Amino acid sequence: MTERSEDIFRKHGGQLRMAEAIKFGISRYMLYGLRDRGIIRQVSRGIYRLTELPPISNPDLVTVSLRFPNAVICLISALAYHDITTQIPHFVSVAVQRNSRLPSLDYPPIEPHRFSNDAYSAGVEECIIDEVPVKVYSPEKTLADCFKFRNRIGMDVVLEALRLYSIRRTLNTERLIKYAGVCRVEKVMRPYLESLV
Repeated sequence: MTERSEDIFRKHGGQLRMAEAIKFGISRYMLYGLRDRGIIRQVSRGIYRLTELPPISNPDLVTVSLRFPNAVICLISALAYHDITTQIPHFVSVAVQRNSRLPSLDYPPIEPHRFSNDAYSAGVEECIIDEVPVKVYSPEKTLADCFKFRNRIGMDVVLEALRLYSIRRTLNTERLIKYAGVCRVEKVMRPYLESLV
């Protein structure tokens, strides 16, 4: 059964949540046996990965996405993912729908935010990191979110991100204005955008 269990892991990208493993026919006892023999390792509570796989390139985002597949990486974590900040995130910022239960995790530490349905669903991109689908807001939506949360994250961080975006990316004013409207920060953002063009 060990070979079959390993094949199940391989078939699903090399890592599974415990609930998924059980659904695919791997019991808790078998999972613990695979772990004890060094065939899989526990990445986070309830998440297991084949040890033969290369190290995870972004373990925090992968872990959070595996544990909370409906959460979307946002704010400084999304700025860092898109390489438009010099800030180093001390936790993973995630957005959830307003009526959702806030996710909680011992490691990596996460900072959840409740977004309205429109703000939550706008600008979501699905990226694949180490064969795991990770939802992250587009650079333009992330900048609009940062303007909305400017009092919490600091206007200096927001303006630096906007400047780096204009240098490292193709400036898409139309998309920035669209997401500024969704986040209700168009009046705040517009003067800064006009200074870039």
